[in-house]
Amino acid sequence: MVKPKYKRVILKLSGEALGGEKGFGIDWQVVETICEEIEKVRELGVEVAIVVGGGNFFRGRSAEHIDRATADYMGMLATVINSLALQSILEKRGIPTRVQSAIEMRQIAEPYIRRRAIRHLEKGRVVIFACGTGNPFFSTDTAAALRAAEIDAEAILLAKKVDGVYDSDPKKNPNAKKYDFITYLDVINQRLEVMDSTATSMCMDNEIPILVFELAKGNILKAVMGENIGTIVNVKEAK
Repeated sequence: MVKPKYKRVILKLSGEALGGEKGFGIDWQVVETICEEIEKVRELGVEVAIVVGGGNFFRGRSAEHIDRATADYMGMLATVINSLALQSILEKRGIPTRVQSAIEMRQIAEPYIRRRAIRHLEKGRVVIFACGTGNPFFSTDTAAALRAAEIDAEAILLAKKVDGVYDSDPKKNPNAKKYDFITYLDVINQRLEVMDSTATSMCMDNEIPILVFELAKGNILKAVMGENIGTIVNVKEAK
């Protein structure tokens, strides 16, 4: 039997992905499909933690009428809604799950405690990190990089609406080049929209590979197995 490439991963999901075609609210069929994939990955013995965005309800940096810090806190609360949705569907499948929030809200989630998160993973529970880093001016991408470093994740699985990293927007440029491998520095220097620069720099400093791929049925499992899908962002390009 082929073994998975990674033992412990962070799955980064955007809020828009949970919104499906509309990109707003929660598309329950999309959530069901994601949870089905997570179930298959977990059955292979892979420890899975999730960081989810909140853009399907509220995007802090796009708010015009309130200050940025308040907007970011509102966005963090949106991630809690998505985290609880994922938890509910996962547990309906019999998968033990814990939501840990960077902002304390004891009635619905545990406070984030690194050692407790690691222990949950070791016991086979899926851990969902809500509220980003708990600080304004930091994205959930940065939260994914931070949590990956803290729990010693071997990779960040970055599931997006595009099938990898391109040198320009493939929707606007039909001749856009797709990368199979690219370095962190190239992502930063070329200002490619993989993760924000803070998140990318943190992954570079801690040598955490980022696997960028399309959120399509079967791709999360393929990414964990090390199949050649999407784009790998790493220290140096593969030969």
